[in-house]
Amino acid sequence: MNIIARRTFNRALLGVLAAPALARAQSKPQPSPHRGIYMLESADRQMRLLAGAKREGLVVLYTSLNTQDSGPLTAAFEKKFGVKTQIWRAASERVLQRAVTEARAGRVGFDVIETNAPEMEAMYREQVLDEFKSPMFAELAPASFPRHRHYVATRFNFFTIGYNTNLVKPEEVPNSYQDLLHPRFVGRIGMEAGDVDWFGAMVKHMGEQQGLAYFRKLASMKPLMRTGHTLVGQLVSSGEIPIAPNIYNHNAERLLVQGAPIKWKAIAPTFGRANSIGVVRRSPHPHAAMLFTDFMLSKEGQTVLKARNRVPSSRAVDSHLNDFPFTTIDPIITLDEDAKWSKLWSDLFLRGQRVVRDNG
Repeated sequence: MNIIARRTFNRALLGVLAAPALARAQSKPQPSPHRGIYMLESADRQMRLLAGAKREGLVVLYTSLNTQDSGPLTAAFEKKFGVKTQIWRAASERVLQRAVTEARAGRVGFDVIETNAPEMEAMYREQVLDEFKSPMFAELAPASFPRHRHYVATRFNFFTIGYNTNLVKPEEVPNSYQDLLHPRFVGRIGMEAGDVDWFGAMVKHMGEQQGLAYFRKLASMKPLMRTGHTLVGQLVSSGEIPIAPNIYNHNAERLLVQGAPIKWKAIAPTFGRANSIGVVRRSPHPHAAMLFTDFMLSKEGQTVLKARNRVPSSRAVDSHLNDFPFTTIDPIITLDEDAKWSKLWSDLFLRGQRVVRDNG
């Protein structure tokens, strides 16, 4: 299966899983066998979690975080607590597929899930996840939490404006998205071609009528469409694309610290894609699940993520990569409204062609 077909299949799978799960989430949830552990707030909380985790001996993590980044995180956890970790890593849609398949079959062999927010929302609807509390919540950005609190953000991908400093003068750098419509940028804008959820979030923020009018004008600027956030960052730094309105700021930052002529700027509204963590309702190792989740949300765990060029969700970790007002994209745009926004996006920017998403 080629990459376009595979991504199309995975996106269809997400929708198929999400639809019946919505009805399931609205039905009465099954009793939680681990609520006493997941909602524990006593002064001896960590001591009790650690004692239980040592008896259980293992925590199993399903994640889309690459092994180069998840490895140092689990190594730090094992060193601190002496509890072994086992990781199964795959693309976010495959994480969802495997977790839901196992849960529906009653073969739950995993404890913690960390992946993209839309997939986490689908698993919440499937009642795979459980509500939990953590003393680390006080340190997290408000946008980290969904209303139901069955998962919470661990890291963000922020959409910012990226520009080549050799080709865009300081006085030309946009201060608003409207500034991108200046005639000087005709034919000089590049865009990541799969950011349908960002498009939907922007249009909703502006108001649908005004938002669509804005993006029609942006489309008239003849932007160069390319698939891959890493690729778009590289094209900006090389000068093939002078400016891009939907570049991940951490991708631009990686190139900047290597000496490339690229900078990024957060402009209101700044939207982020959240990657989130949740504990499993029927986890076989619930104490270890909660202990690991606490660690990943802690300053220590978040510092490991920052060192791996990830944008932490914790305000306890000093990072200019999230030092600005932002909100996260509502997973509903992906789960329930994807067909609408994909068609509008494709008609505006892709000449009606199928959308290919970059989930990196």
